[in-house]
Amino acid sequence: MKKKVEEDTDEKPDLSSGSCIDSDHEPETMTLRPQRISEYVGQDEIVETLKIAIQAATERKEPVDHVLLHGPPGLGKTTLAHIIANETAGELTISSGPALEKGGDLIGILTHLEEGDVFFIDEIHRIPKPVEEFLYPAMEEFAVDFVFDKGMHARSHRYRLNRFTLVGATTRVGLLSAPLRDRFGIFRNLDFYSGKDLARIIRRSAALLDVPIDDAGADELAMRSRGTPRIANRLLKRVRDYTQVRADGIITKETVQAALALEGVDTMGLTNLDRRYMRTIIEFYKGGPVGIEAIAATLQEEADTLVDVVEPYLLKIGLIMRTPSGRKASEDGYRHLGLRIQSNLFS
Repeated sequence: MKKKVEEDTDEKPDLSSGSCIDSDHEPETMTLRPQRISEYVGQDEIVETLKIAIQAATERKEPVDHVLLHGPPGLGKTTLAHIIANETAGELTISSGPALEKGGDLIGILTHLEEGDVFFIDEIHRIPKPVEEFLYPAMEEFAVDFVFDKGMHARSHRYRLNRFTLVGATTRVGLLSAPLRDRFGIFRNLDFYSGKDLARIIRRSAALLDVPIDDAGADELAMRSRGTPRIANRLLKRVRDYTQVRADGIITKETVQAALALEGVDTMGLTNLDRRYMRTIIEFYKGGPVGIEAIAATLQEEADTLVDVVEPYLLKIGLIMRTPSGRKASEDGYRHLGLRIQSNLFS
């Protein structure tokens, strides 16, 4: 399976020039990424759905139905796109919503797809509306419509495309338009991983990186990885560095604790930004409720960063609550920060 990166999130990678590329496509990240569906850990229901869809499509000699994956960053949406391409022996073309600025950008990619190729669009909810409308006939009828000239001389021409599979990924499924969402045949949500599955991923990654790790070390690292494989692999690399320089080369529970203390990652996986976010709600806004824009202004961070990166995990583990009036800190949030709970807030 070959891979083309037409456009990528935020940056246009130039593999020949050595310029910065997205972390999902760094060589070491690609090495750690599972290549086959049998290697994929976790998300059992989604994996089973894809196994059935891939096998059925292969037997019928058709492309897999279009797939929409949504969930917080780092849970494996891009990895599943690679796996679908590998399992179907199709070529993978990667782009992103913000990169497809004009209809011509999208048409240029679509007209170069071969039969059975996989087209992956990350952050698909950010495709401009005029560009999105070119996707409708492409997904349903494998065709795109061109309009030549203007006014009374305007002519329309339909160009037939090779049959392909579109895999869309989004962290904000609510921002996806209904016409686009309804054209996906497979629509699945990726949830945070269990500690057991994360420990399996960490042991696999450690083996690929040729780093010895014991079970206690893998479990401790899994507990601090926010239920997210991407974070688990990133922290594993930092612990590997610490173990190489400050320990005997074997990752243990103690070396994980010492290394992540330097990284500012606590026992529940919270970072300095997470703790600042919670302290802002508690100390500046008396525990809430408070709007996300007010929190973002106080922290001098982008509201989208807080919504997409910080909040999902804090909501999942119950340290904050999202109410119609805004965000509130929970009793567990107070306890985790070691702060005194004001009795009138939860009475």
